[in-house]
Amino acid sequence: MKTGELCSYLDAVVPLSLQESYDNSGLQVGRPEKEIEAALITLDVTEEVLEEAVSKGCGLIISHHPVIFKGLRKLAWSSPVERIIARAIRNDIAIYSAHTNLDMLGTGVSRKLAEKLGLSDIRVLQPLKGRLLKLVTFVPFEHLERVRNAVFEAGAGFIGNYDCCGFTVAGKGSFRAGEGTNPFVGEKGEMHFENEERFETVLFSHLKGKVIKALLEAHPYEEVAYDLYKLENDNTDLGLGCYGYLPEAISDRDFLALVAEKLQAGGLRHSALNGTSIRKVAVCGGSGSSLLGDAIACRADALVTGDIKYHTWFEADNKILLADCGHFESEKFSVEVLHDLIIKKFPKFALRFSETNTNPINYL
Repeated sequence: MKTGELCSYLDAVVPLSLQESYDNSGLQVGRPEKEIEAALITLDVTEEVLEEAVSKGCGLIISHHPVIFKGLRKLAWSSPVERIIARAIRNDIAIYSAHTNLDMLGTGVSRKLAEKLGLSDIRVLQPLKGRLLKLVTFVPFEHLERVRNAVFEAGAGFIGNYDCCGFTVAGKGSFRAGEGTNPFVGEKGEMHFENEERFETVLFSHLKGKVIKALLEAHPYEEVAYDLYKLENDNTDLGLGCYGYLPEAISDRDFLALVAEKLQAGGLRHSALNGTSIRKVAVCGGSGSSLLGDAIACRADALVTGDIKYHTWFEADNKILLADCGHFESEKFSVEVLHDLIIKKFPKFALRFSETNTNPINYL
């Protein structure tokens, strides 16, 4: 397939609009029109990973962490990033990254981490705010089903685990067609009244363009009346971190042993042990110490993440067990998330997991 076909699919299922403002997800290097036969999935893009892609005939590298993150001012082969980019171009290998937008998915990095720890009833810890819209439009009754189906197929109408969510109420619309118009009903220059259905549904803001395009194509009117309202509801399917429950409560010491075993964390750091039982657990892949307040607010017994700074340990204040398993250890399963997303759409495409250990941290 073409590089652009796979990248466009990833852009759709892991929307770039979900990434943080400082991030740089998406296609980093490469030609969208190039044909590729295989892709290499990795957490980080290093020079060793690039050589692995060359040796395995992979025309595309798909990573969680972007290789181009900060501003790139030159390509002088003087830094690892410069050498990676230059060699990727020389070998005609594309690089695509899904970073904080993959973190935001309710089925993304943190959920996979929660599953690896054996948690159940998993939910988003810090739901994404301000990204829900309500769409309202007005449709002649006999065309309602067509318009409604088109909007739902474009991605609108999801509330939690329910889809095709909408509401209709009957009413009467009025309009008068002016010169240069071609009205679907009514006559030019004459007031017209039409029995219509008010149809409303919800959608995520990153789907706005796609949903409105579907609405306009399916609606019979020459000029389609519709309204979009920004909602204050939380996006419970999107956001940072997750929380869930262990099958049964275990001691804090046994819990840390479980984390170390399941994540193969060679240098697990933790707050003081006081003999408390651990059942409800919050997790966040990567640097998730900013979610400490959310974890305490949801009454989690423990928070597992990486990159916890010195003063954050004091903020735990014996209210919660903090466990720093390492950035790499908490996100290394992101490759499985990317694999599962791609294979669902392209089951016969050759995907390979990188065999290169990209963790830059070593433990004594």
